[in-house]
Parts: sequence; structure tokens; C-alpha cells
Amino acid sequence: MESIHENMGGEFTFPPPHVLLVEDEINVAKGLEMTMNEHGYDVDLAATGQAGLDAFWSGRFDLLIADLRLPDIDGMEVIERAKQKQPEIPVMIITGYPSISSAIKAMKIGVSEYLQKPFTEDEFIAAVDDVLKDKQKVSEENVILETENEKLIQKREVIRVLNRTSEDEIFWRELMEIPHEALENYHLSSKAKAAIASGDLKWINEHVGELTQKQLMFVHKRLEREAW
Repeated sequence: MESIHENMGGEFTFPPPHVLLVEDEINVAKGLEMTMNEHGYDVDLAATGQAGLDAFWSGRFDLLIADLRLPDIDGMEVIERAKQKQPEIPVMIITGYPSISSAIKAMKIGVSEYLQKPFTEDEFIAAVDDVLKDKQKVSEENVILETENEKLIQKREVIRVLNRTSEDEIFWRELMEIPHEALENYHLSSKAKAAIASGDLKWINEHVGELTQKQLMFVHKRLEREAW
């Protein structure tokens, strides 16, 4: 069975997903650890709720798997405290004592998977993979969103600069003579700064869009100066 972190070539990506398993039944814990290790996961075990929290505070995990019945702290409390520290971490519950109330509470605090014992190895690994696939999807969506936000910021900043050139003669001269210093306080990428400084109209049109005549004045003057 191909795991979530295997790429199209069948090789594992590194580092492998780091899983914290909080389970007081040693035989169950060791069996699940072996299963996850065989599928390329890096696993830490904790036999009590407090040991699980101690491990969670000191490490960084991609997935928390917890039994609900632990010898010291209730598993749901372990999950809630972990979520307070790292709200984005996906959580999977494994329990031999399922209940409607615990399932509802799990849903409310953002548990990704609620798996009832007994389960097969395939069922367990499929659930683990599905949870991490969801996490990966969210991460990719966040990257796309951040990229789109960055594009909007770049567009806004380039327009701010070009608008200022039509209103501030001193700034105009600084941008002509010392562009690096003139653009120092603007949130611009190195490519955006280079495009403004050189009057790269092609880049500006592609990344900002059509400009007004006032905004184009500096670009045209820069190009005329370069022609000389």
C-alpha cells in the first residue's frame, strides 16, 4: 500500500511525517508503531497522557494519535491541550469505547479521524494517510493563498511607487539616481525593484496591468534616459 509521503517514483520524501502515538496498551502501541514504521512514518510512543503531553511540548509532530482511555489523563483532555498549543495539528482518535458524546466533542475540537477498535492494519494506515493527505492539501492551499496575496501586495506597491513619482519630484530624482535607496521602504521583490528602476514596461504590464498616463511618465523617462 503506497503511503501519503511516497512520490510518483515510489521513493519516500524526507523528512518522513512525525507521529506521536499516545496509547497505554503496550502490545497495541508496539504493533501500530511497527505498522507505521513499515510505511515510512517516524513514530514516538507515549503510554500515559502526561508522557504524551511532555513529548508534544518538546517536539514537533505532523500527526497526534491518541486513545481516549489513558491511566492518568483523559485522552480528550490531552487532545484539547495539544490543540491549544498547535491548533493546526491533525488529530486521530483510536478508542475501544466509542460514544456519541465523545464523537461530537471530537468533531467540535477539530479531530480529523475517529477510529473504533478493533481495526485492521489496512484500515489504520488508510486513516493515517487520509488525515495527512488532508493536511497536505490545506498546506498547499495556504501556499497558493500566500502566493496570491504576495502578488496583490507587489501590484499595490508598484502602483504606490509610480503614483508617487507623479507627485513628488524629489522622490522622482532619487528613483532615477539611487533606486535601491529610494525603494528601500517598499515591500517589493528584487525583480519588482529592478523592473521599476530599469523601466521594464513588459514586466510591469504582466505583473501590475495597464498603467495610467501619470504612472507611465516615470517609466517613459527612464527608458528615454537609458536610450541616451
